[in-house]
Amino acid sequence: MEEVRAPMSGNVWKIECAEGDSVSLDDAVIVMEVMKMEAEVFATADGTIAEIKVKEGQAVEEGDLLMTINP
Repeated sequence: MEEVRAPMSGNVWKIECAEGDSVSLDDAVIVMEVMKMEAEVFATADGTIAEIKVKEGQAVEEGDLLMTINP
């Protein structure tokens, strides 16, 4: 199981996928708001979204688990 973690502190602005969706390595899966700018978070592997651990609007810290991907 691959983990997608927050690359920096900020807020989850938009979740671009749902549990069960297929993703490819480097697909944008979450858009974060960081210091009034948008920053995309990318899939860490090809696979299927297993579990989304955050909600839109949620504040996260660098390193927090955002979602898991089953290869």
